[in-house]
Amino acid sequence: MLTLSRWKVTAVILSVIFGIVFTLPNLLPQKTLDALPGWVPHQKLNLGLDLQGGSYLLYEVDTDALRKERLTNMVEDVRTTLRNDQIEFGELGESGGIVRVRITDPAKMDQAVSLLRRSIGGPLAGAIGGRDTSVSNKGDGRLELSFVPEAAKADAAKAVDQSIETIRRRIDALGTKEPTITRQGSNRIVIQAAGESDPARLQAVIGQTAKLTFQMVDETVSQEDMIAGRIPPGVVVIPGTQPGAPPIPVAKRALVTGEDLVTANQEFDNQSGQAVVAFRFGGSGARKFGDATTRNVGKRFAIVLDGKYISDPRINQPLPGGSGIITGNFTPESAAELALLLRSGALPAKLNLEEQRTVGAELGADAVKAGAISLAIGAAAMFVFIILAYGLFGIFAALALVVNVLLIIGIMSMTQATLTFPGIAGLILTLAVAVDANVLIYERMRDEAAAGRSPMSAADTGFRRAMVSIMDANITSLISAAIMFGFGSGPIKGFAWTLSIGVFTSVFTAIIITQVLIGWWFKAAKPKKLPIA
Repeated sequence: MLTLSRWKVTAVILSVIFGIVFTLPNLLPQKTLDALPGWVPHQKLNLGLDLQGGSYLLYEVDTDALRKERLTNMVEDVRTTLRNDQIEFGELGESGGIVRVRITDPAKMDQAVSLLRRSIGGPLAGAIGGRDTSVSNKGDGRLELSFVPEAAKADAAKAVDQSIETIRRRIDALGTKEPTITRQGSNRIVIQAAGESDPARLQAVIGQTAKLTFQMVDETVSQEDMIAGRIPPGVVVIPGTQPGAPPIPVAKRALVTGEDLVTANQEFDNQSGQAVVAFRFGGSGARKFGDATTRNVGKRFAIVLDGKYISDPRINQPLPGGSGIITGNFTPESAAELALLLRSGALPAKLNLEEQRTVGAELGADAVKAGAISLAIGAAAMFVFIILAYGLFGIFAALALVVNVLLIIGIMSMTQATLTFPGIAGLILTLAVAVDANVLIYERMRDEAAAGRSPMSAADTGFRRAMVSIMDANITSLISAAIMFGFGSGPIKGFAWTLSIGVFTSVFTAIIITQVLIGWWFKAAKPKKLPIA
């Protein structure tokens, strides 16, 4: 194993060059780094929230509100479906998670059941031919509709996944670098934004649902009717976003939603000079918007954001292109923020803030300093131990440890992995494991030399027979790291990621690099005995 094969020498040289080139940007001032040519690596380690400072937010997805909204939509779907097929009904409403309706014509009961089973709800994910709703005939003309239990779970899981992606797009648009957004439990989301010291700014963008709908204004309902509570079925009264804006009655069912928006940008109106939000629908959204404006020329429709109307303009002419503008006494900043929210998409459900923490930049700098000191002390202690215990071979092991550190930092910089304070602990543990590998090899060499083997044979046998123990130990560490990464939270994942990288670099440096160095020494010195015997 001590033969100086070409691939081993090449691997050692390339690993040293790689470690130096990708670690160097972390040691250079930013001005010096910016002045370097473009082909030189510029990636630095991403410091986690605990090292850089930033904001920590914990949100809970309001799945109960999501379920209530779906039930409300089901009521309106039942109403529209039965009316379109001219099936008379009454007592339509929802309570306890069940939608109830009475079919007044017994002769049309079977038709109503078949129609509702075919039209209400949609396919159930993961079930071939299954639907997410059930329709039950309770006798005496009464029908009950509800979501199957699997649908509720699927909706909640989908809402959390969609929320994570929407939050990521919103934070990326703010320019926050490498946010960590993870699921916690079944319906919670943890957001760690390193370097973002203003959590209120994050909350303003993250917490707003930004659900945009276009709903027709019901002009048959007067202010007196609204005050008296005489609201017809299928109509809801909503407030305005501007202070003092009177509430207006609108159809519960939206004509078009913001899900089909292609783009939204802050612009200035050519006539008034005020900030506005220009939007454009694409594909089916443009067709639905064009059809809706064509059918309702002369009528008012409300532009509704999160249950409050921004404006309620009158449709003066059809808008077949699917484009328009939203006015509402915006400032340029508020218009830009609304455009950002609309571009990134609406949250499927409301987010409730459960916890908020801010880590100051000073605390982060103190953590970096403490981590660097602990790493330096740990490395120095290991260097002293290995050199005192094994002399020249200990120096070879110390050089391999230096390359190991360079490789770990270089790989994390290249992949833009995030280094956390627990990650520094993982780095120190990695060095200890690497030293342990060299101890196993050198002690085996001593045993073989004491048994009468020649120096070359003892060294070769030491590497070969220690290999099994080294691989067992590192595979066990890798499995542990995989479990921690799969089931742990942010800091645990940082520790596991650093440890995983360190397992591979430690095996490489402890075996290959020390082999090459000892091989060179044997070739140059031609020793009569091992320096550790």
